[in-house]
Amino acid sequence: MNDPRDRLAARLGVVAEYTDQIGAAHTLTSETRDAVLAAMGAPTDADGAEQYLKRIEAQDARRPVPSYVVVSSDRTQDLRGLEDASWTLDLEDGERREGAGAQLGSVPVGIHRLHGHDWEAWILAAPERLREPPKGWGVTLPLYGLGRDGRIGTYADLRAAVSSLGAAGADFVGINPIHAGFPHDPTAISPYSPSHRGRLSVLHIAPREPAAPAGGELVDYARNQPARVTALRREWSEAGADFEKWRAAQNGDLERFALHQALSDELGAYWPDWPEGYRDPDSPDVAAFAQEHADLVSFHAWLQWRAEVALDQVQEAARAAGMRFGLYLDLAVGTHPAGAETWADPELFARGVSLGAPPDAFSARGQSWGLAPLRPDTLAARGFAPLAAILRRQFAHAKLLRIDHILGFERAFWVPQDTEIPGAYVSMPRDALLAVARIEAERAGATIVGEDLGNIPDGLHDALESAGILGCRVAQFEQDWDATTATFTPAEGYSESALTSFSTHDLPTWEGWKSGRDLEWRREVGDTDDAQLRDGKSQRHEEVEALTRLIGGDTARDLHAFLAQTPSRLIAVQIEDLLGRVEQPNLPGTVDQHPNWRRMVGIAPDRLGELDEVRITAELMREAGR
Repeated sequence: MNDPRDRLAARLGVVAEYTDQIGAAHTLTSETRDAVLAAMGAPTDADGAEQYLKRIEAQDARRPVPSYVVVSSDRTQDLRGLEDASWTLDLEDGERREGAGAQLGSVPVGIHRLHGHDWEAWILAAPERLREPPKGWGVTLPLYGLGRDGRIGTYADLRAAVSSLGAAGADFVGINPIHAGFPHDPTAISPYSPSHRGRLSVLHIAPREPAAPAGGELVDYARNQPARVTALRREWSEAGADFEKWRAAQNGDLERFALHQALSDELGAYWPDWPEGYRDPDSPDVAAFAQEHADLVSFHAWLQWRAEVALDQVQEAARAAGMRFGLYLDLAVGTHPAGAETWADPELFARGVSLGAPPDAFSARGQSWGLAPLRPDTLAARGFAPLAAILRRQFAHAKLLRIDHILGFERAFWVPQDTEIPGAYVSMPRDALLAVARIEAERAGATIVGEDLGNIPDGLHDALESAGILGCRVAQFEQDWDATTATFTPAEGYSESALTSFSTHDLPTWEGWKSGRDLEWRREVGDTDDAQLRDGKSQRHEEVEALTRLIGGDTARDLHAFLAQTPSRLIAVQIEDLLGRVEQPNLPGTVDQHPNWRRMVGIAPDRLGELDEVRITAELMREAGR
């Protein structure tokens, strides 16, 4: 490795070789190396890379300890490397300690700054393991689909659903991410491609005067979205002292987000399309806009307050109904590259690349998800505070959090925008990221579920288990894939440290799986041909026979009775299965060909707990000790 660009790439975590899911080996090319280096803001010429690497190595040499250290909280710390050093330790709560030598004393839960004359490091003090949650069960449902007559579901609808399902015995209600989206683009509806993960979607705020019904069996974003914002603008004039008090207690992140939203009102949804002077949040043009449009900025801050208040009311309803967890929120794996999050803090994100997945049996060229990756070097330099802030926002409203694609805590696959250049894995500081997750969950008294499906890196399952983070188990995938015939895992073979469900929002429902509706959709959108559809249907028939034989029947009740008997700590049942629906919420890889994120529940939210299938499922869960 004589080329300094290779050495720099290795120092920044770019993986030189990997093997994909179909067993093919991939070696890092110089083109991919340079694309990833550029994405991190590093030079791609040999001399520049040499100088950049020397600066990093000089910083490392000045520090007596690594740039971050994970320690067990509330234990006396003896930090190797500090024996001959004088240091200052700034704790999160403002306490300052000064000393010399290895003994730091007892360090409370939090992220603390350790520094000397010309060096800095971060102490991540976390509990070794999160507490094990009680056994329980809940219902996952689409918030957008809780409305009626084509209207987008609201936080008020969610509160009614939580009250009803909680009264029926559910311990949680799970929804897709409710991160801030793009109110000015009614086609940008995927909850997994947000504008900002640290802020809330305002499209679920219920105006006092609801917009006229849009009609139809699907959510009509194009009609309902602008009408809802217009209705909320009419209410903005009544903002009072409670809002002003809340706003004064927030930090600058809220103001920068509100400023971005105000700019979007005037310039369009996506900041790379704005005039150049407005693409930099610290530019004179932006400062002048903020001064001239202070009312508009205030309006967008007020919308965030309204969303916060509404979610507080949802969690209050959950507590009143006796739920153990209440809301089960979902953290998207990444953020839209042209949204508020990347505009507000551009140095935190890699540029010119997207998160994605390497080639597999379903996608020979791999996948690009259109999401901006977090830069591991910037995260570490900031003591992982950006991740902590995002997690803290989720735990403000939930005691149960799913982290989408937690495999990204170990390594992330970066795909260059140039489709001719292959992607590469970038190693992430796993132990630090898991420590930050434990810190924030411990503070909130919450439980984390890590979506750990797919090509799992060696050691990640053990790391999640050691951290007390639950995994995900999906019954339709729990098979012996090496068997010559379909063979499903019996109930007793499921992991205890998991949230188990039959499906997810990206997979077929129980009825859809049995009928092969997902296979038919793949044929309809052109992903497969007639022969592949026939083969897929034949295999599915075998799988259905094997699973229904195992669980003792082919009804949703049989399925839920089986799930209840697994040792998994948590069980999630989908509202679609409780209602006997065939169609799934989302068909991955499609945009317009399938009505993603638009199917309505069709039952009044306050009546969900009264459904016979909910009542029966609750009884099955009680009998199983949940």
